[in-house]
Amino acid sequence: MLKTIEKEISKQAAPHALRAEFAQHDFEKLRNFCRLTFSASIFMWLLFNLIVSIKGRQGFTALSILFLSTLVVLTIILGFIRKSWHFDILNALFVAVIAIGIRLIIFGLPADAQPIWLILACSSILYGASVMPLGQRGFIAVVAITWLTLNPFLMTQVSVTDLRGTLILCYLAFLSSLTIYNFFKLRKIKLYNFTMFRLLVSQAYIDPLTEIPNRRSFMTQAGNVLATRPREQDHYLAMIDIDNFKKVNDLYGHDIGDEVLKRTAASIQAVMADHEYARLGGEEFAVYLAGVQRSDVEALMDELCRLLRVDPHPYPVTVSIGLTRVEDDDSLNQALAKADKALYVSKHSGKDRFTFY
Repeated sequence: MLKTIEKEISKQAAPHALRAEFAQHDFEKLRNFCRLTFSASIFMWLLFNLIVSIKGRQGFTALSILFLSTLVVLTIILGFIRKSWHFDILNALFVAVIAIGIRLIIFGLPADAQPIWLILACSSILYGASVMPLGQRGFIAVVAITWLTLNPFLMTQVSVTDLRGTLILCYLAFLSSLTIYNFFKLRKIKLYNFTMFRLLVSQAYIDPLTEIPNRRSFMTQAGNVLATRPREQDHYLAMIDIDNFKKVNDLYGHDIGDEVLKRTAASIQAVMADHEYARLGGEEFAVYLAGVQRSDVEALMDELCRLLRVDPHPYPVTVSIGLTRVEDDDSLNQALAKADKALYVSKHSGKDRFTFY
């Protein structure tokens, strides 16, 4: 069964929005790795530059300082980048600068050694790009810049037609093909894993019928708010129950009951958009309100009751609500228990209303 589901998911093309979300997620997770790669690249370039400058007696020129400064500035800018596509552009600039810098260093080597070192530099840059969180266009840009700048047949004494040139060309083609295949294959696997992760999280924390958070999500999110928001601010918890829901199911069937649940969830979502809300199970919902005044809570509950009461749907319903102020020493479960008692009072005093504990 699992293999069948996995095969079906792998056949589905990821929508553009999901691919964009994956690219952003991948970049945020690997931001420090990118910074480390940039720093290591600068160090190696500087080391080679110093070796060639000293042993080759060329000296560390002002041009070297300019390249070094540019690479350092680009690395600093990386710390302020927030969008993945911005990183694609920044990385292309970094590769262009360091590739030109490498080319200038290699010009200081003996002519017969230059093609080999150009191939080594090309392979290093392509490998580094293949493990970076780049988009497809960003990676292709790196490949193009690397090929153009570190071309071992450009301004060297080697020709494609001679034996040495043919061997270099074959190796370059093999290396490039392998790196490009590795990048796209790895990206496909990472996108698939991200899709599966999203699917599992959605199934674990989103109610499949109403498409709002479920009890597990509510306990996690509300518990986090309870633990992090200052207790000097008022916290309230509401338990919401659909009135006469069993009669709706008995009279009209479970399909209509499901529609009622969806409409109620949509109304809660519309009114309580700035707060934590969830379907706890059955016809019960919960809302956690932090940093609000009691008068604001009353206004929100009034609006929710009114919205459901005047709904022109053929099968209108009302809700009963139990509210409690979350005290300093209350846990989330204790607050739920208090709100449930207040809900009981609303149910037995006329319904279509809210009651404070």
